[in-house]
Amino acid sequence: MNKCVSLKDKCRQFARQELKPLLVFALVLFAFRSAIADWNDVPTGSMKPTILEGDRVFVNKLAYDLKVPFTTWHLAQWDNPKRGDVVVFFSPADGVRLVKRVVGLPGDRMELANNAVLVNGTPVKYEPLPEATIAELPTAERPAHQYATEDLALHPHPVMSTPALPAKRSFGPVTVPQGKYFMMGDNRDNSFDSRFFGAVDRSQIVGRATAVVISLDRAD
Repeated sequence: MNKCVSLKDKCRQFARQELKPLLVFALVLFAFRSAIADWNDVPTGSMKPTILEGDRVFVNKLAYDLKVPFTTWHLAQWDNPKRGDVVVFFSPADGVRLVKRVVGLPGDRMELANNAVLVNGTPVKYEPLPEATIAELPTAERPAHQYATEDLALHPHPVMSTPALPAKRSFGPVTVPQGKYFMMGDNRDNSFDSRFFGAVDRSQIVGRATAVVISLDRAD
């Protein structure tokens, strides 16, 4: 009997001294990831050449607002996504978290003409992409694609297309509803984005992707 009591006391002591702090730490960590900062693994090449499949990106969840942990409920909001931001959001199609670029803002008239973006009837500027950026892709892949630098106001960034793929290279015009954002992948001919599932509601945007924290080995 005394041995059983002693064992129970030891279990209680372990739970109080060891297990409880671990559970509290885990709860704080998960709450931090849910409301403040997180990472997102990118499983596809829809953001190439900016982000490669398999890359892990840092997600700043405080970039635009503060949410209740583990929900999409907003406690406070101090900013909105800008044109050109790379954001993480829940897909309207199936709820999966995606990483795409904000191309259209609420009220914008969006159009795509042979892979050239027009915003409110004005064509976006395109320039040649530096060879150093193209060189980050595996050598065997490079000849299959066409590359450019797309200038979305404060966010010049690389984009690419793949002529051999059947793709939705012309689209719209459509007007982005209020409270929604038009998303596109930088890999324009191989991206499931707002051309297919429509504009994304502001409440479904998780945060801004600010950096690649773990990247693939780009060895050829």
